[in-house]
Amino acid sequence: MANSSCLGLYIEEHLIKYAKVSKDHEKIKVESFGMKFYDKIGEAIDQVIQETYSQKTPISINLSEEMYNYFDMFSLLTKSDLQKAIKMEFESYCADKGYNPNVFESRYAVVESQEEKEKIRIIHVADNKIELNKQIQQVEGYKLSSIAPISMAIPNLIDIDNNENAIVVNIEDTTTVTTILDAKIYNIDKIEQGSREFLTKINLKENSYSKSYEICKNTTIYTSEGRELQEEQSSYLEEIMPTLYTIVGKVKNIINEYGEKIKKVYITGTAALINNVDLYFQEYLSNVDCEILKPYFIETIGDISIKDYIEVNSAISLGLMGIGEGITGMNFKNQTLSDKIPDWLKIEINPERTAKEKKNLGGIFTWDLGQKLDKTETGLVRVSIGLLLLVIIYSTFSGLLANQMKRKSQEAEESIMATNQQIALANNDNEKILSKTNEYTTMIRNLQEANDRITDRNKTRNAIPNLLNQIMSIVPENVQLTSIENTSDTHIVIYAQSNKYEQLGYLKAKIKTDVILTNVISTAGQKDNSIVTVKIEGDLP
Repeated sequence: MANSSCLGLYIEEHLIKYAKVSKDHEKIKVESFGMKFYDKIGEAIDQVIQETYSQKTPISINLSEEMYNYFDMFSLLTKSDLQKAIKMEFESYCADKGYNPNVFESRYAVVESQEEKEKIRIIHVADNKIELNKQIQQVEGYKLSSIAPISMAIPNLIDIDNNENAIVVNIEDTTTVTTILDAKIYNIDKIEQGSREFLTKINLKENSYSKSYEICKNTTIYTSEGRELQEEQSSYLEEIMPTLYTIVGKVKNIINEYGEKIKKVYITGTAALINNVDLYFQEYLSNVDCEILKPYFIETIGDISIKDYIEVNSAISLGLMGIGEGITGMNFKNQTLSDKIPDWLKIEINPERTAKEKKNLGGIFTWDLGQKLDKTETGLVRVSIGLLLLVIIYSTFSGLLANQMKRKSQEAEESIMATNQQIALANNDNEKILSKTNEYTTMIRNLQEANDRITDRNKTRNAIPNLLNQIMSIVPENVQLTSIENTSDTHIVIYAQSNKYEQLGYLKAKIKTDVILTNVISTAGQKDNSIVTVKIEGDLP
């Protein structure tokens, strides 16, 4: 049975967005909402629950580290065969990645394949059990009823037409892009860039995360048709715009994958509060309509603006999951026996009941022992004894169940320990591999250097005889070469003399034009009696 009221908590690294959602027949209402920055998550959650009077209200929270995989299956498989096939596919994926499939809790959704009509597409969502338990522990002591991936919850805010094809871009700490085809969730893309990236940069200047958040809300983006902004309005754009530019580029690539199917882009999350962000997306995504995601059932009342609701869209969508809206089967909270008992069957003993309340079912435990019991009171006593026996049986059953849960918990801890040991061994093997890799890299580099030296030596050995042959063929008759030296590597020094200066100039020019040497230079020449001596230098080509 779906809850009629639920407190949605969207938990990020520095803040909590919350919204208490209720449903009366078909009417959905957001009773209270807001956000809270925190240093200690437990204290912040306590404050939210106290402020919203949600001590006994079911709570719905988000996953934090989920991953998505997609498997194509034949549509004619039975439910049991489908589950086995999905399990095998995921185990195969884990084997390829080197993961232990037992450390994951998973759920899946089924949608018709767009590529092959005889097949179905499985959207498989998995989360590490350790991270999942951390999320659960954050609300320990309260009535947690739902844990869901925000990417699957956020479409709850759209009144989707039967054939609608759209994309929901939820820019929170990180970004999720939910693709909807024919009014059904078809694909989830995770983008690491999000509001955390630019809020962290602004926080470095302001040293206050809450102030950084307010600055983000009050920032206006330049648009091609917009007015010029004042300096104080745009001073933080250099922190914000690179992130938005990356996100809009990746969204454009996602849209292109579906050709012309996508007609609308909804923008939500913290970044949706930036003024003109929808116009910015529209400039880059000109073939689709871009708009800020507004919950379809919200009617602004009094001083509350629609932007205030948009700020907590993620929390509202989680609250809707908690009251049974949206896609089914994505609740990562394992249901206990207590969860399955309807609230109206749970007996609450309240000593302050009025006389009128004592006449109903809740008051069957109350009677006046100072008087003789009549038939009605005797019947009530018998009923009370029967209920007491039922409580004893229930307590015994609960004890057995608790022992089983404890045993399963111990098995899980042992599995975690074994997994950690395997991870440690894998890390040790990885270090050995890295060490060997470094050794091999050094050996390869030494071999390459030796090979280069041999190549250079062979090159020089062959080049010198060729040089001598070339020079001897161009030396004028009146020029005498007194020495040819290979001073270093490929550098050559030639000493020549002649009684005619122009013959020495001819020799230098010939060496240069025939590219016998490169970078040719020579001295001006020294004359001793009638003999002119010059020094010609250059490098082997």
